[in-house]
Amino acid sequence: MTRELLAEMVEKGLVTPTGLISHGRGEAFDYLMGEKSLEPALESERVAAAYLLSARNPVVCVNGNAAALDAENLIKLARTVGAKIEVNLFHRTPERMEGLISYLESKGAGEVLGRNPECRIPGLNHDRALCTREGIFDCDVILVPIEDGDRAQALVSMGKVVISIDLNPLSRTSRAATVPISDEMTRALENMIRFAEELPADAAVMSKIKDGYSSKDNRRKIIESICDSLMAEFEKEDD
Repeated sequence: MTRELLAEMVEKGLVTPTGLISHGRGEAFDYLMGEKSLEPALESERVAAAYLLSARNPVVCVNGNAAALDAENLIKLARTVGAKIEVNLFHRTPERMEGLISYLESKGAGEVLGRNPECRIPGLNHDRALCTREGIFDCDVILVPIEDGDRAQALVSMGKVVISIDLNPLSRTSRAATVPISDEMTRALENMIRFAEELPADAAVMSKIKDGYSSKDNRRKIIESICDSLMAEFEKEDD
């Protein structure tokens, strides 16, 4: 169903053909994870919720794949944590930008930023550098589902807390992110929404959750979980 949806979005011009390749890479890791949210992913999702809730100017960044996969939960998460939504594309055309922003608005989003970018992310020489001052440029915490590694690193270099959703724990994006979430996007969004609704509005609690987190340790746990799962499947062959 997901593949059919993405193919349909390619026909509508909202997703690029290269976006299908990107999705396939992530899908392979989801199989290795048993198509479920692993415990380390849940830890990252809780930390992400704490960062978003305590942010000065949180932003949910949306590209074609993310909008196609789960626009509703992207919008719901932004509403839950009080974040702005901004569309940012690598393969950027005025028609595609308008199409994606209109699509998000049709799904219930309020104001969606990105139509008229007036700033650039330093260190990038492609269209993903384009952003609005109100949103990405001035944010302190940003969620970037299905992100390019160079832009994730550029955002970190700007001093931003970068929360990524990328099934591959070894990708450039996961390595660069402040909070790398190795989980399928819909599961990750639903978990973050749940955590955001459950966490108390207590700055001390938020700080404790954030301070006790290590992105490298979390990615190590994800990799160990994948290896354990693979070995368990291999050993079944002897039964």
